[in-house]
Amino acid sequence: MTDRQRLRHRAREELDSLLAIEDTGRQAGGTVELDQSRVGRLSRMDALQSQAVARASGERRQQRIHALRRALREMDAAEFGDCQQCGEEIDPRRLENDPAVTLCIACASARER
Repeated sequence: MTDRQRLRHRAREELDSLLAIEDTGRQAGGTVELDQSRVGRLSRMDALQSQAVARASGERRQQRIHALRRALREMDAAEFGDCQQCGEEIDPRRLENDPAVTLCIACASARER
């Protein structure tokens, strides 16, 4: 198995895993309905907080799904593995860690500053 095939396999597995939990995450972020006569305000606040956490997690999951799908499309293109900012080759160890990464270490570090 070549490096690119291994990266494709890893990205596909992660994407499939994220898609599998997507429905569960959607249910957790649904409308909070509690019977106020049986459940106190603190329980409702806890439920609303859990809902907010589930929604934020869903947004991060959607961003990751998008990044993985983009990476899988780019794996068929000649520019896969090239930094989107400077055009230099991204260290293969960095891609091995995260096949959806789009910046080399130098450009990622500069962007964080």
